[in-house]
Amino acid sequence: MSRSSRLLGFGHHAPARKVENPEIENSLGLEPGWIERRTGIRSRFWATDEDTLSGLAASAGDMALANAGIDRSDIALLLLATSTPDHLLPPSAPLVAHRLGLGRAGAVDLTGACAGFIYALMFADGFTRLHGKPALVIAANILSRRINPAERASAVLFADAAGAVAIGPCNDPDRGILGASVDSDGSRYGLIQISAGGSNTPFHGDLELGQTRMTITDGREVFAKAVEMMTACSLDALAVARMRPQDIDRFLPHQANARIFDAVGRNLGIADQAIVKTIAEYGNSSAATIPLSLSLAHQMKPFRSGEKILLAAAGAGLSGGALVVGI
Repeated sequence: MSRSSRLLGFGHHAPARKVENPEIENSLGLEPGWIERRTGIRSRFWATDEDTLSGLAASAGDMALANAGIDRSDIALLLLATSTPDHLLPPSAPLVAHRLGLGRAGAVDLTGACAGFIYALMFADGFTRLHGKPALVIAANILSRRINPAERASAVLFADAAGAVAIGPCNDPDRGILGASVDSDGSRYGLIQISAGGSNTPFHGDLELGQTRMTITDGREVFAKAVEMMTACSLDALAVARMRPQDIDRFLPHQANARIFDAVGRNLGIADQAIVKTIAEYGNSSAATIPLSLSLAHQMKPFRSGEKILLAAAGAGLSGGALVVGI
């Protein structure tokens, strides 16, 4: 059994089609600048007809494996956090593992919505500690195919992307996940949802288009609950790690909305320059935003040994969590 795990490599991928705000503002009849003022988003990437969820995920995974310099046959587990799999059945993770040439690695999807990567990394960390074998965690979404183009609340926010992290066993107790906290609030289950497609409302010929697309029923409550959950989980994870917010070198929040993570940063007392922000160019790709941000941050300023980072997310379910990670 390993004492801990460590992050070995990072990867990300976004589709080729870049969509600037004016394209969406024009289609919804919004005044210029409306989207950026309310969300912090200037552009996002949307899938082309040729893109698949498994394809985006495999591209990010490929980059993470190359960045880690790890032999693919050593990966024992692939966890894929996604709300938009290729199909409702079977899971997409085995196909991604096959595309990546991972041999007989275990592979399964996790549907944790925006918090999916937090949960997946926590589970992978436990697996690696227990079995002493490397794992690959990928989060990917094609949310552009689930947007209701007539609903302003979701049409302005959501994007397509993938991010990946390879982890491996390590005997340094100051590396890997040092503190974790997860939370849920099922009393707010219906705040963000796609009403059709599950067993409650199976697909059938008389469905209205809106039932098959994402809807946000109360944006203000989503905002308030996300700030509350991300703040509480972050404080709990820091307490477990016996650390203070000012001990954090970089804060990588879920890129839901710039106003949400700015509020969380203020609540925690984390300096603005320590917050990694990718939302302006990449939008909100749900679970994929944190590993995407990890990879982009590592490209701009490589993580150094001993660095302490905080990850936090909250979203549909409601479900959320935070991790303190030692690099």
